[in-house]
Amino acid sequence: MELGLGGRRAIVTGGSKGLGLAIAAELIAEGAQVRICARNADEVAAAVATLGDGAAGRAVDVRDGDQLAQFVEWAAEDMGGIDILVNNAGGAHPGTFETLTEDALVADFNVKVLSWFRAVKDALPWLKASEAARVVNIGSVFAEDPDYRFLSTSVNRAAGLNLTRTLAQELAKYGVLVNVVNIGSVKTPQWANIHAKRAPEKSEEQFFADQSAAIPLGRFGEPDEVAGIVAFLASDRASYISGASIDVAGGGSI
Repeated sequence: MELGLGGRRAIVTGGSKGLGLAIAAELIAEGAQVRICARNADEVAAAVATLGDGAAGRAVDVRDGDQLAQFVEWAAEDMGGIDILVNNAGGAHPGTFETLTEDALVADFNVKVLSWFRAVKDALPWLKASEAARVVNIGSVFAEDPDYRFLSTSVNRAAGLNLTRTLAQELAKYGVLVNVVNIGSVKTPQWANIHAKRAPEKSEEQFFADQSAAIPLGRFGEPDEVAGIVAFLASDRASYISGASIDVAGGGSI
């Protein structure tokens, strides 16, 4: 399928590893230029080397509004504009209401909601000028199927889902399409943290086997299985899709 991404200019936050790296690679494979950011400069450099032609990046903490704004401006100037914004940067603080701290809840909000708000606002002047502007937010199935063991993710991802939908309504007049991809159990570095918090007494093999048993398809998803959906939503083939929430979760929640 021809996606029509040749020459498009994309930003992927949290693009140095895992899901973000897979998304950046998919977009480049389809002909787009990509600028990535993540907190660790060495990991950004390694990711850019892996991605090859069409990629560049900077070390950025998306929780810092000034850093994020400077990155978006640099990326736009470096590529000559922005057509695609993928808000992928994330993190997880597993915990119930009784165990979760207020600081953890706020930290997750800053990454999972506020950074989306800021990134779209920063990129909007260039997105308005694009003939095929796309925003794809990477959320979680907890947005609509909450789990008390992941209270912070459940609460903040619900906020992110509604941020996506309201942006889709407001920015439609500019031709900016905004969608969210909600992931379930997909192999990302975050799962090491979840394992440590949720079941440290279990081996990694046993933990992932137990998690897979609860997924209708019986396995974790691969990053490239999410990346393909993101590329589609960023493409000409998705020109009448906005405000959509697409689950990539193997038929289940997480």
